Amino acid sequence: MDSIPQDATQQPISDDQELAKALAGVLPETQSSIPPVPSIPVSIPGDPAMQFQETPIAPTIPAYEPIQQVDPIPTYDQPAPGVTPIPISVPGSLEDIKKNALIELRPLIDKVTLPIEEKFDTYLMLIRSTDDSSLIGPAHEAAQAIPDETRRAEALLDIIKEIDYLSNSGK
Repeated sequence: MDSIPQDATQQPISDDQELAKALAGVLPETQSSIPPVPSIPVSIPGDPAMQFQETPIAPTIPAYEPIQQVDPIPTYDQPAPGVTPIPISVPGSLEDIKKNALIELRPLIDKVTLPIEEKFDTYLMLIRSTDDSSLIGPAHEAAQAIPDETRRAEALLDIIKEIDYLSNSGK
């Protein structure tokens, strides 16, 4: 025996909503927590017979995952077990090292092979760090040997400034 009534005419089902209505009469009712997805009308230009509804694919939402407890960021107040700490700075120690390095560099600066501009910059750094006026002569000689006139003029101005500073400070 046929389960479809004799007087029912078969028509093509044109969209998902009509299909859902047709299936609702055949299938047992189920509770669904998913809301219906709206249809978007789609048509092929120039062919009115090719109009239909297209249901977009609903985006998937990832399941909620609680944040896992992680270890706190380590602080460096205490060294890791088995590690000998290296002091990063002790008041005065960097300054002491700098002073010692300047004292050790002073007699060796003439032996250093550097381009003339770097040699001048090194003399200038030594003069500014130590206020040693005996370095003015070698710095002046290095300034005179700089081939670029603009850079040479700047170096000579630096020499004049250092002489003025040392003269006014009484050194």
